[in-house]
Amino acid sequence: QVQLVESGGGLVQAGGSLRLSCAASGRIYRINTMRWYRQPPGKQRELVAAMTSAGTTNSADSVKGRFTISRDNAKNTVYLQMNSLKPEDTATYYCNADIEAVRYINMGYWGQGTQVTVSS
Repeated sequence: QVQLVESGGGLVQAGGSLRLSCAASGRIYRINTMRWYRQPPGKQRELVAAMTSAGTTNSADSVKGRFTISRDNAKNTVYLQMNSLKPEDTATYYCNADIEAVRYINMGYWGQGTQVTVSS
């Protein structure tokens, strides 16, 4: 079985920083694209940033210049460095990854979520 486990959430003041981590474990042949989503209270889940196995990234306009996605392929881990946090960044952050547990069988997996709260 494949698992994604997030860590690094918490409470921070506006203007502060947090670094989220998401580690994949279990039966893994290859990890393709890894992503961070967030779901603010009462709103829909939205894509924050994504990174392919080759290193190509994209991010939402709302976080450009403040959030950076990176990954350590040797550790099967993706990170989200969040700087200059704003109260509107408050959300549950979810890790998502396209993983081949078996070669050529690509499936999407989700982490359990980690809460980020930014106080004004």
